[in-house]
Formats: sequence, structure tokens, C-alpha cells
Amino acid sequence: MGDMDVAGASAGGRRQVRGGGGSARRAERTAVSLETAKFIQRNIPNFEILNEEALQIIEWNADTVLEEIGVNFVENPEALRRWKEAGADVQGERVKIPRGLARKLCATAPSTYTQHARNPERNVVVGGRNLVLAPVYGPPFVRDIEGGRRYATLDDFQKFVKLGYMSKWLHHSGGTVCEPTDVPVNKRHLDMLHAHMVLSDKPYMGSVTEPSRAADSVEMSKLLFGADFVDQNTVMTSLININSPLTFDGIMMGALEVFAKANQAAIISPFIVGGAMAPVTVAGTLTQVLAEVLAGVAYSQLVRPGAPVIFGAFVTSIDMNSGAPTFGTPEASHITYGAGQLARRLNLPYRSGGSFCGSKLPDAQAAYETANSLNMALLAGVNFMLHACGWLEGGLVSSYEKYVMDADQLGTLHHLAQGIHMDANGQGMDALREVGPGGHFLGCQHTQDNFKSAFWRSDLFDYKPFETWAEEGARDTQALAAERVKKMLGDYQQPALDEGIRESLDEYVAKKKASMPDAFI
Repeated sequence: MGDMDVAGASAGGRRQVRGGGGSARRAERTAVSLETAKFIQRNIPNFEILNEEALQIIEWNADTVLEEIGVNFVENPEALRRWKEAGADVQGERVKIPRGLARKLCATAPSTYTQHARNPERNVVVGGRNLVLAPVYGPPFVRDIEGGRRYATLDDFQKFVKLGYMSKWLHHSGGTVCEPTDVPVNKRHLDMLHAHMVLSDKPYMGSVTEPSRAADSVEMSKLLFGADFVDQNTVMTSLININSPLTFDGIMMGALEVFAKANQAAIISPFIVGGAMAPVTVAGTLTQVLAEVLAGVAYSQLVRPGAPVIFGAFVTSIDMNSGAPTFGTPEASHITYGAGQLARRLNLPYRSGGSFCGSKLPDAQAAYETANSLNMALLAGVNFMLHACGWLEGGLVSSYEKYVMDADQLGTLHHLAQGIHMDANGQGMDALREVGPGGHFLGCQHTQDNFKSAFWRSDLFDYKPFETWAEEGARDTQALAAERVKKMLGDYQQPALDEGIRESLDEYVAKKKASMPDAFI
């Protein structure tokens, strides 16, 4: 278990079980575990789908888009002023960026950064050969096996935060894991941030739905970490979506400005459904993605040179019969691989991938599409994977069962990323010498020394014989996942937090809510 950090801030680390034999091993498997895997550090190569000529063509075309077509910065006079001072041709709200200017501005963005968690053992490093996994973001609906599909509530949100905290393979608490629709729109960000800060000690994301809400995120983070610490360190990574094609709206850019000024990280991410919001071809879409990211990252550096940012690419294809987005497709893989190469040439961290699927249920379609999407992202060199677990129905639904199913499968990414161990133990020559021709390896010393860690094993799937499976109710994976959700929520233990900090957060939220009337639009 050398790739693990044992985070036991609230429970003194992993519970120790004494005793021997099968009963002790069963007790150990069922004990409450607060173990969280360290962020993934890849020891495998990235898959590079584009050759040098293709990369140069796409980069040239992206600069042509910026110079000749331009991008719109709408409802943001300050952004237009900044661009004009930087040397862009500003006509109304259209900004045409001279060839090479955006790339030059992007050069001040860091290639890696550390996002600090309130439990330092849970800090993550974004960029380089690393991969940080964060849960689903944004669905207005939730689904579980008992209640079906319904609008999400604050109680749902808090439960998902608890599941994220308890999930071994998740490194990050995320942001809007679902939209709590029972809380006014102008106040729900306060409750969501409060939940991430109090119910978990993993890193979290800030609010971006309005610049003042981004400012609240910074102020609440100062209460949690201390103002001086936040001024000098990155404690939030947030999602800034571009209105593809080629439009940067005032709300998102206003939030970006808040985070950049405060030295907090932002994912600059085109939101593209190929064929609807970008060309139907892979190269055409990659050209648009690069142009949009160049303009967005460059703008963040106009606000504050050195502000941490991530090259984002949320890209899917479209079903030309129904108009619905499709996931886990070969074209989406091509774009994700290619965007990774473009991000690395800019020396920027890369965000893409997730547990994407279009299925309405956590069924075979969901599993196929999700598996394709997760493995694609690992091989593409993604550094920050939002939507790593829980995504259902094209992102409209956060599913309890799929959350734990996906979170379990994230363990495969950790083990794939380790690569092949070629030390003396990995070579296995002692085992080959001991067993020889015609023997078996179950009892040899090498197997005894390695059997606990040799193979990744799902904590969720059923490996029992048919007869045992049938006697236990012939449960499918969704039923097993529902049982796992109940157990995890039942076992949840809130991480310790200084009482004075907790009171200051409570007071901030209460005062902000009392200062404005409810608004549901």
C-alpha cells in the first residue's frame, strides 16, 4: 500500500483489528475506514494521437481564429479595457487577438500548483504526471434505487459530500455535487461551501455562478484557513465554463477575475457538444477548444500574472437523430487525447474526462460508456478529472448508486497508473525458482509475501459462487451499491474542526443569508 496516505485527522487513522484467522480478516474488511489514496502519480506513458505536423496545423489555425474571427467578451467593459491595453483589436464586444499574443500571455501561468486541504495530508498537486479525481458537478436531479429520479435537496448535497469524504479513491470533495433546489439560488452557494468545509477535510471548489458568490468563497476560505494563508496559497480550484463557440460571458469572467486576483485556481473549460457548438470534425473541434482556452487563460493572466489555471476540455459528440449528447464515443476520445497534447505543449495542467454516460440508470450502457471515458482520461494525461463519479443521464442526474460504483472503479485507475514494477520482487524470479515445472504458486513464499497487494480487487462487486450469490438474494450491482451507500452514510464520522472556526463559518452564512431576500431565479 505504498501509494497511500492514511488520513486519520478525525479518527486517529485506520482502525486496527486484532486477532487472527478468517474472522479477523473479515473484521478488517468491514471496519470503518477513513483511508484516502494519494493523488495518482502516473508511471505509464500518455497516449499521443497527433503527430507534430497535425499539432502545428491546429495551433496555427487556433491563432488564425483568434486573429481573424476573434472572441466575444460580453457585458464586461473592464475585460475589453484590459484586452485593448494588451494590444488586442477591440471592436464593440469582439476581441481580435494578434497572432502569438495569447500564447505569450499564457506563459506566466504555472505548470503545476498545490491545492491545500484543511487536512494537510489531503493536499493535492495539480499538473505534471499527476491525476486528481473529483466527483460529479452540477446536476439538478438525484436518483436512488428507492426514490427514483427527483429534484436534489440540501440533504442530498450533504450526503454526497459525506460519501466523497468516505470514498477511498477520491482525492477531492468537488463543488456542486448536485443543485440543492430547496435552497434559494442566491443563497445555496453558502450552504454548499459550508458543507464541503465542515463535513469533509478534502480540497473543495468555489462558487462561480455570480462574482459576489466567488467573493463569498474566498471570504469563507479565509475563515477556514486564515486570511494570510489564503493570500499566499491556493485553497480552491473552480470551474469557469466558456459559452462555446467563442463567447466569454460577464458572469463567468467576473468569477474568474475574483479567483485570479485572490490567487485561487480556475479551470478554463470550453463546453462543447460537437456538431452543435463546434465543428463535427475532430481537428475542427480541437482548433476551437485551443482558441477558447488560449483566450481564457490569457485573460486570467491579464488579471494577475501567475494565477493558477487549468486547460479544460469538456467535449462530447451528438446523436444526429435526436440531438442528445453522446458519451464514451471514439470521437470524444480522439479529442480528449489531442487536447492533452495541446495542453502539455502550453505547459498547463489539463482537465478532462469523467464517469460520462447518457444512460438513465446505472446499467450496462452506463458502465460501458463510463469505462470508456475513465480509461480514456487516464491515458490522455488528464491532471484534474471532474465528474469522476456519480454522473448519470448526460449530467442531469447525480446517482447515489452510480457514485459508489464509479468511486470503487477509480481504484483501477490508481493501479493502472502504477505501471509494471521491475524491481527484484516484481520480476518474480524467486517464485519461479521455488515452484519449478508442474507446481503451483498459491503456497510459495513470493505469493504469501504479496497476496494482499498483488491484484486490485473491487470492494463492491460480487465474486461469490453462484449458490452463495443466489442464497444472498441474487443482488445485481445496483442493489449492492445501494447497500454500500447506506453503510457508508451510517459509518460516516465528521472530521474534527476547531470550534471557533466552525462558529465563524456558521455566523458568516447566517449573516449573508439574512442580508438579502430569497431569489429562485
